[in-house]
Amino acid sequence: MNALDGIRILDLSRVLAGPWCTQTLADLGADVVKVERPPGGGHPGGDDTRGWGPPFLSGRDGQDTAEAAYYLGANRNKRSITCDIAQPAGQALIRELVRHAHVFVENYKVGDMARYGLDFESLRAINPSLVYCSITGFGQTGPYRDRAGYDYAIQGIGGLMSITGERDDLPGGGPQKVGVAVADLFTGLYATVAIQAALRHAERTGEGQHIDMALLDTQVAMLANLGANYLVRGKAEGKVPGRAGNAHANIVPYQVFEVAPDASGQAQHLILAVGNDSQFTKFCEVAGCPELAADERYARNQNRVRHRDTLVPLLETVMKSRGKADWLAALETAKVPCGAINNLAEVFADPQVQHRQMVHTWSHPLADAVNLVASPMKLSATPVRQDLPPPMLGEHNAQVLADWLGANAARLSELQQQGIV
Repeated sequence: MNALDGIRILDLSRVLAGPWCTQTLADLGADVVKVERPPGGGHPGGDDTRGWGPPFLSGRDGQDTAEAAYYLGANRNKRSITCDIAQPAGQALIRELVRHAHVFVENYKVGDMARYGLDFESLRAINPSLVYCSITGFGQTGPYRDRAGYDYAIQGIGGLMSITGERDDLPGGGPQKVGVAVADLFTGLYATVAIQAALRHAERTGEGQHIDMALLDTQVAMLANLGANYLVRGKAEGKVPGRAGNAHANIVPYQVFEVAPDASGQAQHLILAVGNDSQFTKFCEVAGCPELAADERYARNQNRVRHRDTLVPLLETVMKSRGKADWLAALETAKVPCGAINNLAEVFADPQVQHRQMVHTWSHPLADAVNLVASPMKLSATPVRQDLPPPMLGEHNAQVLADWLGANAARLSELQQQGIV
């Protein structure tokens, strides 16, 4: 049994934010039907990310398939059907499916769904308890509502790139995006939470609702403590948070330090993440500089933040006195938070990552063994699903139409002849 068994979701979203949301809901047991564009008119059909490679999945013959790793990473546990919603018959098929759905997810431009007669008001008339989630760059309202929204631009507009990267006065300073599309990913997760809350409301009242998710809204919310720093004091004092490299705005020492080089002379680094005054005292004992913990300039975190410009250079000298393995062993024994900086090969070889089973092997129609990152959710009574690999385009046309609509082979053949699926 899964937590969301029995919940049916029509997923008309593409690329990342929407698919990330519906993948999470699928992991939890929902029947997610991914509705994709059929091939034709010079378009290969399907979610654009199917072609966002290389890398592509290697088939049994060792050659590239048409399934990009990007697509595979955001679409497990779903079923795929094709439907041309630009045609009236395709719109009619979606409305027919909506009668049997609990959730409808889309990330089309504002107004597109209304053109197809698939907007919230139109579908609520068919299914009053429908939870309808729209995901866009800037939301359904406001002066930017008609703009296309992409994660990269949202990271810039929403302030993230102004606080990410090396300090402007140091080499390498300047705007820097995060290495993965965090605005998309966070929006997908917020949408997942909102959908489950709306489902709870629908269960109690029979009333559906429209969820308006915007990447920009999410990015602003993600500013977290730095957003609060500005609003609580920075705005009044004219202080705007900026880039701090690997340092923390509110905690010191909480950053990357260079340590002694390895045997080959290669520079080495580690993360030191001292979160409170007690940990700082322990660190100073391990580092052989207990006098720093007794210094009133550094004894308390608020003073360490104020005096970081004198403290950090002292620590930089101390950290270079020992090698990475030595530091990590000593700090972990003293329970001072610290960590290595791993590349992805090291991440997936890490014994903790392996113990937590964060890689799952799938059997795919085109390959016997496909390794993908697993869901991080560990539920004791209702574990996540791991039964459906990311679907091929239109792989489940017959199955879904039979399950949801009781459609037979003749109905499917008719839709195929019309170019609807």
